[in-house]
Amino acid sequence: MEPNWMARGLCADQPPETFFPSDGVGVEVAKRICATCAVSEPCLEYALENRIDHGVWGGASERQRRRILKARRKDAEKADKERSGIARRVRIR
Repeated sequence: MEPNWMARGLCADQPPETFFPSDGVGVEVAKRICATCAVSEPCLEYALENRIDHGVWGGASERQRRRILKARRKDAEKADKERSGIARRVRIR
């Protein structure tokens, strides 16, 4: 099932290969289209949540999405550690 935002994306009027380029120039072309798209945020989140490995989604290349996911994992781990430390201090008191 297609999320309702997909039909509103600027990509809907472009050939699919525009967003699945084989070189860096093609990535930049796709990113420029995404930069003015009203649904780039849900598009990026969709790609991140579904671990889509290929193409430009929400203005982010494959490499950029990997970096975003890595940063989110690190942030989540840090938050978990902080919560654990707070819980331990509360139990000690």
